[in-house]
Amino acid sequence: MNKFMKIAINEAKKGIKNNHGGPFGACIVKNNEVIAVGHNKVVKTKDPTCHGEIDAIRKASKKLNSFNLKGCTLYTTGQPCPMCACACLWANIDKVYYGCTQKDIDMIGFKDDVLYKIFKLNSPKNYFEQIDRTECLKLFYEYMNLSNKTSY
Repeated sequence: MNKFMKIAINEAKKGIKNNHGGPFGACIVKNNEVIAVGHNKVVKTKDPTCHGEIDAIRKASKKLNSFNLKGCTLYTTGQPCPMCACACLWANIDKVYYGCTQKDIDMIGFKDDVLYKIFKLNSPKNYFEQIDRTECLKLFYEYMNLSNKTSY
């Protein structure tokens, strides 16, 4: 398993444990160094935009004192929704690696499929790449089987 995806998974677990939101964690890396991690905090913050990728982008921008994250790579447990995909592009992140697919996200009860039908995102070639789906799916099943999660 990719070491940075493992960090994203562990960050997602932290959020799940604290009932902050869904099983979405992200890790931003520059020059092989972790710049920021984030997880879904929609429930905690009562902010529907506080997805794992957005949380990590906000932290990385603050740490680097720049809105331009050129040279950074983002690892995330789930395929970015249209909002997060656009945020990655706006932040100039070089590459995005994700674990679970849009169909996996639908399976655990999120409604991103509606957004994908409305917004047809044409990302740069090879910008999004799937890795470590099996490990991320374990995280998703763990989340799906929780009895105390907040439903969406």
